[in-house]
Amino acid sequence: QQSDGDRDLQEHRQRIQALSEETAQSLKRNVYQNYRQFIETAREISYLESEMYQLSHILTEQKGIMEAVTQALLLQADRDDPALGARRAAAADPFLPLSAKDAAANEEGRQRTLTTLLEKVEGCRDLLPESPGKYLVYNGDLVEYDADHMAQIQRVHAFLMNDCLLVATALPNRRGAYRYDALYPLDGLAVVNVKDNPPMKDMFKLLMFPESRIFQAENAKIKKEWLEVLEETKRNRALSEKRRLEQEALPRPAPTPPESTNPFDEDEDEEEEDEPSAEEEVVDLSLEWIQELPEDLDVCIAQRDFEGAVDLLDKLNEYLADKPVSQPVKELRAKVDERVRQLTDVLVFELSPDRSLRGGPRATRRAVSQLIRLGQSTKACELFLKNRAAAVQTAIRQLRIEGATLLYIHKLCHVFFTSLLETAREFETDFAGNNGCYSAFVVWARSSMRMFVDAFSKQVFDSKESLSTAAECVKVAKEHCKQLSEIGLDLTFIIHALLVKDIKGALQSYKDIIIEATKHRNSEEMWRKMNLMTPEALGKLREEMRSCGVGNFDQYTGDDCWVNLSYTVVAFTKQTMAFLEEALKLYFPELHMVLLESLVEIILVAVQHVDYSLRCEQDPEKKAFIRQNASFLYETVLPVVEKRFEEGVGKPAKQLQDLRNASRLMRVNPESTTSVV
Repeated sequence: QQSDGDRDLQEHRQRIQALSEETAQSLKRNVYQNYRQFIETAREISYLESEMYQLSHILTEQKGIMEAVTQALLLQADRDDPALGARRAAAADPFLPLSAKDAAANEEGRQRTLTTLLEKVEGCRDLLPESPGKYLVYNGDLVEYDADHMAQIQRVHAFLMNDCLLVATALPNRRGAYRYDALYPLDGLAVVNVKDNPPMKDMFKLLMFPESRIFQAENAKIKKEWLEVLEETKRNRALSEKRRLEQEALPRPAPTPPESTNPFDEDEDEEEEDEPSAEEEVVDLSLEWIQELPEDLDVCIAQRDFEGAVDLLDKLNEYLADKPVSQPVKELRAKVDERVRQLTDVLVFELSPDRSLRGGPRATRRAVSQLIRLGQSTKACELFLKNRAAAVQTAIRQLRIEGATLLYIHKLCHVFFTSLLETAREFETDFAGNNGCYSAFVVWARSSMRMFVDAFSKQVFDSKESLSTAAECVKVAKEHCKQLSEIGLDLTFIIHALLVKDIKGALQSYKDIIIEATKHRNSEEMWRKMNLMTPEALGKLREEMRSCGVGNFDQYTGDDCWVNLSYTVVAFTKQTMAFLEEALKLYFPELHMVLLESLVEIILVAVQHVDYSLRCEQDPEKKAFIRQNASFLYETVLPVVEKRFEEGVGKPAKQLQDLRNASRLMRVNPESTTSVV
């Protein structure tokens, strides 16, 4: 029975395995079929998208052809029947594109079209008042693109009048209604054709200070019409303005006086005829370059041709230098002055700290030189220095704070003083003929130095670096500051004035550390000779004492590796001389008394300790050893300190001399445990 059961179980397992394999194969077939169906569907969708794209392209071309045919038929009909053309212009929708020839319709149709425009565009009635001479020339839909990224912004409708261009945006959910966006006078508008660069095509650019806008027409034909109509309208506007100026420039005949019965009037008339005429000389403003001057200035400003704009202004000033100031000249001057203000604003923006600070001081030379030519030297100087201050501050902020303070200070000094030197040289080049600006540069240099010292002190003194590190950092800053002497600018005194507080605090802090360490060693003093154990250690100590200025140290060494001095006195000597050497690196006259008083306080700690030990010690051998240490301190260490201080400062220190002399003549009260020095 058991064998039959095992056999049945085995058969049952085989049937289950067969069913599992069959199920897996079925699933694989279903997945494969679904995948093939998905691929076929994707191919069909891609094919349909391609067909739809080709169909839309064909429809666009056919639409352009139909519009061209319709336009040609309408023009032909207008030529055959002018009255019919006038009625069509009056009754037509004002928002359908109009050709350049439709601008010649009768005055009644123009005024009706302009009135309809004012009704359809919200927000333009107050900005665009009705006037007898204003009429609509051309209009149509355009797509605006971002000038930097060439991304589509919005759809607009542009209306070209005989003296201005109105740009309006479509109102949502209101067909045929628009909202006012911008209004540009044709006098300050420049049109630039944008070369086709697929997929960006059929575009043109409008330049007007201080901005530029890029628009895309529906097709190449409409783009061409826009360019032609804009140029023709600007040309007509310039010609009409020229004719107006010519008429105003013509001399007006004087009114005929009434006949007089006075017999003496004839004699007076003869005398008046002999006098020179008081009528002003007529200034010829009909020259082509003068008529086109405002528009040329607009183009130069829009294309950032600052030199060309200033050259045009210089040419006009030279032409009008010896001419009388008549009314037409005043009007021309008013137009030109407006362009001068625009040019000045652009140059000011070029020098603003918000602009890119790359390129160094030379990058500002172009804008600075043009401002100087425009008579704006003071403003050019102020903006140049502000620009360079922002550049220096940005360079300092971008410095990485390294783990090693001295490495960071090297980088900081290199960046700051190199920028300061380049700025000074560029300033001397740009403002060579403006001596009054140099005082502004000195003030700016002091302000920049304060910014540098703030960053310097924060890294060196606020972080509680050692006195040796602080001395090295200050030494590096002084060496870099000396580079400015190449151009006759010495700012070392400014560094001293700004750092005196921090250095004074560092000296006093390190003085307190030495005093505390000396007192701690004094409290553990056993007055024993030093055993250095090895000749190498003794040789190292000799070298250290020699570097401290103690040349006769060999007389204090004994047999083998013994030194006939106390560890406390030797440690005090090394620490005091190290403090003096580092302090002399930081020295300048304002710190003279601070350094001198710190040295006196440190020395007094050792002197008082020796004095107290001499009076308190009863052992004759130890007392003799203390006297030997006192002799080393008074006759060797103090003279070395005094000599080194005089070498570093340049003059002797009377306080140190008095301290040494008073220490030799100690008055000791045997009954007292305090010393009198």
